[in-house]
Amino acid sequence: MEQVEQTAEAEPTSAQVADEAVDEAVDDAIAAEQPRRPSRPGLSPSRTNDFLQCPQLFRFRVIDRLPEPASPAAARGTLVHAVLEHLFALPAPERTLDAARALVPVQWEVLREQDPRVEELFGTDDEVLEWLAGARSLLGTYFTLEDPTRLEPRERELSVRVELEDGPELRGIVDRVDVAPNGWVRVVDYKTGRSPRAGFESSALFQMRFYAYVIWRTRGVLPKRLQLEYLGDGVVVQHEPSEAEMATFEARIRSIWAGIQETARTGEWRPRTSKLCDWCSFRALCPAFGGTPPEVPEGAVERATGVVPAA
Repeated sequence: MEQVEQTAEAEPTSAQVADEAVDEAVDDAIAAEQPRRPSRPGLSPSRTNDFLQCPQLFRFRVIDRLPEPASPAAARGTLVHAVLEHLFALPAPERTLDAARALVPVQWEVLREQDPRVEELFGTDDEVLEWLAGARSLLGTYFTLEDPTRLEPRERELSVRVELEDGPELRGIVDRVDVAPNGWVRVVDYKTGRSPRAGFESSALFQMRFYAYVIWRTRGVLPKRLQLEYLGDGVVVQHEPSEAEMATFEARIRSIWAGIQETARTGEWRPRTSKLCDWCSFRALCPAFGGTPPEVPEGAVERATGVVPAA
């Protein structure tokens, strides 16, 4: 089992950029399945990364709430997450690879009911079968990383949230929380793409620090280990957070939120071009590529950010 420690930031490859986009789409799909609460200004790891990546993208997703098309890779990620969640509902001795693969058609039917758009992704039955085989292959990789018969997760698909004083509500969905007999907490997140190359782990670890911070603030226990499991290439990324790191994280979140509110105040949601633009659903609307954004819905900026834009 390979472990990767955080190093300095590096330029991602095109494949890693694509995997990052897929992982965020999967996180968003899972979050969308959770019961909705009354909306208030807040941040999730994905939306925070959106603003850092491109303020215009943040506006499209958070202010305008524009719909995005489904993709085969993101749908497969959602399917694999659902299978792993239900696998741990079985008695420990029954959590085998055959059992996981048997859950694939069951969860595929659930996914079709929840999001009928996924059926439009495939032109023939053979394409569906090949796509499902890809999901089974990812599950095979999962079983090389850990033995689920020896685990008893405390939580699965856990919705976490905390309100920062004079700041936003932080919220997200944690794939799995394990608690050891001695009380140590491990936060686990599944990624269906490939692992980042050395030097490009910071974006993924930011998400895990986000979850660690919210769990620490709400439960009074700092997770002992943060673990990312990349099913695309069988790599595990692990990190042990500290309280000093959590203080730094809070300061960074507050700084990012201040930047979001200042942008909301001025209305200058400027696009920031990068390799990720090739995978952006809103490229045709983006000013950087000759597009015209829609009119901002009335009251949308204040609902999303708590700020009334300047006239």
